[in-house]
Amino acid sequence: MKQTYELIAPCHFGLEAVLKKEILDLGYEIASVEDGRVTFIGDDEAICRANVFLRTAERILLKAGSFKAETFEELFQGTRAIAWEELITEDGKFWVAKASSIKSKLFSPSDIQSIMKKAMVERMKSHYKVTWFPENGASFPLRVFLYKDIVTIGIDTSGDSLHKRGYRTLTSKAPITETLASALILLTPWNKDRILVDPFCGSGTFPIEAAMIAANIAPGMNRSFLAEDWKNIIGRKCWYEAMDEANDLVDDSVQVDIQGYDIDGDIVKAARLNAQSAGVDHMIHFQQRPVSALSHPKKYGFIISNPPYGERIEEKKNLPVLYREIGERFAALDAWSMYLITSYEDTEKCIGRKADKNRKIYNGMLKTYFYQFMGPKPPRRSQEKKIDKQE
Repeated sequence: MKQTYELIAPCHFGLEAVLKKEILDLGYEIASVEDGRVTFIGDDEAICRANVFLRTAERILLKAGSFKAETFEELFQGTRAIAWEELITEDGKFWVAKASSIKSKLFSPSDIQSIMKKAMVERMKSHYKVTWFPENGASFPLRVFLYKDIVTIGIDTSGDSLHKRGYRTLTSKAPITETLASALILLTPWNKDRILVDPFCGSGTFPIEAAMIAANIAPGMNRSFLAEDWKNIIGRKCWYEAMDEANDLVDDSVQVDIQGYDIDGDIVKAARLNAQSAGVDHMIHFQQRPVSALSHPKKYGFIISNPPYGERIEEKKNLPVLYREIGERFAALDAWSMYLITSYEDTEKCIGRKADKNRKIYNGMLKTYFYQFMGPKPPRRSQEKKIDKQE
C-alpha cells in the first residue's frame, strides 16, 4: 500500500483560493487552508505531480510533524519525537533552512534552528547507532513555521522556489514572479480564446505564463527538484511518469492573441528571449510601444498588467499622468476588461473609474492591490453567428 503524506504548499498571501482549486483539479484532497499556505493529502506520486503541475505554489513541503512548544525544551522534545529515520537517510544532509515565528513565545530563528538540529541528531544517532553523520548524501532542508506556539515542520521537496520555471534568464527592474503572475491570470475569466495585452510587459512574465496556460505547458517541465534525489521516499519512475504526463498534455499549436508591449526596447528583446526559452515565442507578439499607443480593433479583450508603482521618488511624480493615460486607452477600447496589480494609491482616481473588485495581495513584503475593471461578457457563439448574418 502506498504511503500517504500531508503536503504543504505555501503561496502568496491572498491567493490561497486559487492554489486550492489547482490542487483539487490535480485530484488531491485538501486538509486545511491557512494564510499563505494550503495543506493537502497525497502519496509519493503527488509530490512529483504537485512540483511539476502547480502554477501558483511557491514550493511543496512534506509535513514531518506538528506540536505545541512554548519553551526550548518542548521544542527539543517535540522535534526529537518525530521519526526522522523514516524520512532522512543516514548520509542525508539535513538542516533547518528557514524558521518563522508569528504570535509565539519562541521567536528567535537562529535558536529555533540550532535546537531543532540538535534534537534531530540525537534521535538519529540512537536509531542509526552512530555518533557522527557524514551529511554527504541527498539534501533534506527543513522549513519551520511557529504560529500561536504551534510548530509545523515541513521538508522542502522543491529546492529552488517553484517560481523559477527555468525560462526567465533576463528580468526587468520590477519583475513580478511567475507564480504570482499565474495566480493573477487564473483569478480573471481570461481563457485562450480571448485577447490578452500587457502594455507594461517588462521581461514578459504575464504573456509567457498566459501562453503556457493556453498551451497546457506544465510550469515545472524544464527544471529539476530536490526530492529527485530522495530514493528512500520517491522512486525515479514517479518523476518520469509525471514528466511524461506533462509532455502528453502540451498543445503548443493552439491559436491565441497574446501581446506584450514595453517602452524599453532592450526589455522587449529580453522578453522575446525568455518566451523563446519557455517554448512559447511563436504564441506572443512583443513590441516596443508606449502605453499611449495602446489600441486594438477587436472587442472583449483583456489587459492584465503590472504597471510602474513609483517605488523610487523621482518616478512617483510621473504616476498621475501615466495612470490617466492607462485610463484613457482603456476607455477607448471596446468592451474590454482590465486587471492591474499595483501599490499606487490613486489608481482608481487617475483611471477615472472605480474598480468592480479589488483584492489585497502581498507581493513579497509590499502590499499591493489587484484592481479588477470588468467589461461585458462576449455574446455566446450562436448569437455571434446571428449578428454576423444580419450584418
